[in-house]
Amino acid sequence: MDPFPWHYLAALVLLIVLNGVFAMSELAIVSARTARLRAAAEKGSKSAAIAMRLAQEPGKFLSTVQIGITLIAIGTGAFAGAQLGEPVAERLIRTGLSEDAAYNVAFAVVIGLTTFLSVVVGELVPKQIALRAAEPIAILMARPMHILARVAAPFVWLLDTTSNLLLSLLRVRHKGDHRLTAEELQMIFADATRTGVIEEQERAILSGIMRLQDRAVRELMTPRTEIDWLEADADEARMREVIADTPHSLLPVADSTPDKILGVVKVRELLALLMAGEMIDLKSLLRKNEVVPDQLDAMDALRVLQMSGTGMAMVHDEYGHLDGLVTTADLLEAIAGDFASHQDEGDTPMMTEREDGSLLVSGALAADSMAERLGLDLPEGREFATAAGYALYVLKHLPTEGEYFIDQGWRFEVVDMDGRKIDKLLVSQED
Repeated sequence: MDPFPWHYLAALVLLIVLNGVFAMSELAIVSARTARLRAAAEKGSKSAAIAMRLAQEPGKFLSTVQIGITLIAIGTGAFAGAQLGEPVAERLIRTGLSEDAAYNVAFAVVIGLTTFLSVVVGELVPKQIALRAAEPIAILMARPMHILARVAAPFVWLLDTTSNLLLSLLRVRHKGDHRLTAEELQMIFADATRTGVIEEQERAILSGIMRLQDRAVRELMTPRTEIDWLEADADEARMREVIADTPHSLLPVADSTPDKILGVVKVRELLALLMAGEMIDLKSLLRKNEVVPDQLDAMDALRVLQMSGTGMAMVHDEYGHLDGLVTTADLLEAIAGDFASHQDEGDTPMMTEREDGSLLVSGALAADSMAERLGLDLPEGREFATAAGYALYVLKHLPTEGEYFIDQGWRFEVVDMDGRKIDKLLVSQED
């Protein structure tokens, strides 16, 4: 009996490991973050620049990898069946098995072990390593893959051209560079929070920034009915009264009605003059206020406020009527949440969870915040901005206290009306 061909076994293991290198390189270069590779390239890493070029031409790169993996598979099959099957069968015959049984068992054992090692060592483990260290591996393997691509250029061209032709026949269009959507970014933030990369508060702030572009300024403004303002001809007593009752540092000044806003004054400047006992001419203290349409998105409103000298803008509807006002503090709260310093002592939270798990929701709560808390799908192009507006949108009429509706698995009950305004909603899961 011939000695066992250990050199063939070593060659088989080497081929399986080489297959793993190809699989690892393929996944690492495809999944590596372009931003990190670009940063490495800007620091002088030529391998990072090569990795970026390979990732930008996936057709040619994948063809190169496939050529290598296919050749390895052919070699693995040859060594496993032809070179190792017979030596294993000869040793099984010596144990007493018949020749036919020995060859069948040898074939099954060799193919089974080869397949197992190919899957684990040649695929799964290398790909897991690639996912955990995509950028370093991509940089390390970029040069060898680039050299292989140049050597196999004719075959790569043939494979790439053929695959593109088939894609054209199947009407599959090349999308070009993959661009992340807002939904994908939200999923990335959520995954990063679960794995501990970012804190929950950081995720909430990042999500708030992403939503800012999609929120109309009317969702964030202080409505007209809640605006504190001064009359242009107010006397000193009236000024003191308004300043004492308002928590704001800026006050609009109007000519008899909020529809005729003349400008904005700083409360601290008024207080300084009042404490000094000087005569006050409100019109001389006026600062120009910006005016924005109510459908302007919050991000554009932020740019307007950044360029304004006051940080306050009046929000008007399409007919030119005052709807409310928005400040930089309103936009900051939309990103980071409410600040205790912005609430009066008597104010109740916009949403309170009760002992039975139900939620007491203020009608003034932003519809976007309510939707995020409850997991609601709000209609696109909606014209309502608050929880009260959402209730009116569903009910299609002005409700009475005690009236309720069910939507998306939640029961909404109107528990308090302030005149014609929905003041409080009781929200609970549908039984």
